[in-house]
Parts: sequence; C-alpha cells; structure tokens
Amino acid sequence: MKRFYKSVAVTGETGAYAVALDGKGILTPARLALSVPGRALAEAIAREWDGQGEEIDPAAMPLTRLANTAIDRVEGRRAAVIHEIAAYAASDLVCYRADAPADLAGRQAESWQPLVDWMGAALGAPLNVTTGITAVPQPEDSMRAVTVAVARHRTFPLTALHAATVTTGSVVVALALGAGRIDAETAWRAAMVDELFQAARWGDDPEIERRHASIRAEIATAALLFALCAEEPGP
Repeated sequence: MKRFYKSVAVTGETGAYAVALDGKGILTPARLALSVPGRALAEAIAREWDGQGEEIDPAAMPLTRLANTAIDRVEGRRAAVIHEIAAYAASDLVCYRADAPADLAGRQAESWQPLVDWMGAALGAPLNVTTGITAVPQPEDSMRAVTVAVARHRTFPLTALHAATVTTGSVVVALALGAGRIDAETAWRAAMVDELFQAARWGDDPEIERRHASIRAEIATAALLFALCAEEPGP
C-alpha cells in the first residue's frame, strides 16, 4: 500500500490517546478506533507511521499490530485470553529439561531454574520440573496462582503477555519479562536455549538465523509494550 498521508499527530487525553493521519484517527482492522491508554505508547505508534516511506510496510509497525490485537481480539475476550495464557504453565518450556548431553542440561538449568524459583517465591506458584518428554502434573494451587498473576494485567499488557507467551512457549518467561525480572535479550535466550545449543554444536544456516531474528524481534516488541504501558495507567 502506498503512503496516503503527510502528517502524523497524537491526539486525545489521559486514558484515551489516538494517532491521527492528516487529522483523521487510525482505525483497527475491525474498524474500531485505535485508542491507547498512554501517551508514550501513542507517540511510539505515531513514530512507526511517521517513519514509513513511499510504501507502507506493516512489518515495520509491530506496536501498531499489537495495539490492533489488543483492541480487536483481547479487549472483548479477556477471560479466554487469560485462560489461554495461563494454560501454558501445565506444560511450560522451562519445566521440561534434557538429562543429556550434560552441557545442554547445564545450560537449561542455568537459564530456567532461576525463573522457576522466582515463580514460587514471587507469585506463589511453585512448578514441578522433569526430564524427558513424560508429562509432569503441576499443583492445582500453582495453576490458580498463575491464572491470578495473568489476570492482573490490563488489556494492553495482557496483549504483550500473550505475545511473549506464545513466542517463547513459556508463561514463566513471559511473566518474568512483564515483571521486569528479566529483559528481552534474557527472555530470548531462555526461549532459545535448545536451538542456540544446537547451532553452536552443528552450525547455523540462513533460515534458522532468520527464525531466531524473528523470535528476538517479537520478544523485544512485547517487552517494549510492557515498558510503555508501565509508564502510565490505563486499560
């Protein structure tokens, strides 16, 4: 799509900021007003639109995409989204470890165990860890605690949490990212322990590198949305 606007501006007031293109507010794919709770987030979205060239590149507007998702797909179905995210704890990436080779097992423990420990200490959600592929049941109290922790997030942070959870395969990593316990790079490395181990052992290839870069970018965008939402209160 060719760029169809000249000016980009942030409009609105506390709790309901919008981005206007030539004075007209942006609409989501569902034709709803793209309204965000904080000015910092609105300004970041405005920069994405202002930075477009002659052709609009949706891939270069990740915050706009997540804002659309928050409005069109999360706001009206919070309960379902909360359930979907919390369900990851039943088979979370960080709870399934390799018993060999020793180097991989060591890397997993170093990256993941502090996060598992944090879940128990900070959120009251101790999780069982196992080796191999046999499913390990998680305590019902822990599953409830995870649900409570997820449900505390307002619409836009919940959208960031969903993106981080789906991308990493771990609600533990996503919750730690949202709480500021880890940064985006640490979250990416936690999600990619196995892949990075294999790449170091056998070498990488362009397709794998592109996949790694895509995952890293998705996690970074979720982390940025968390940070922007933390600056001001809102939905």
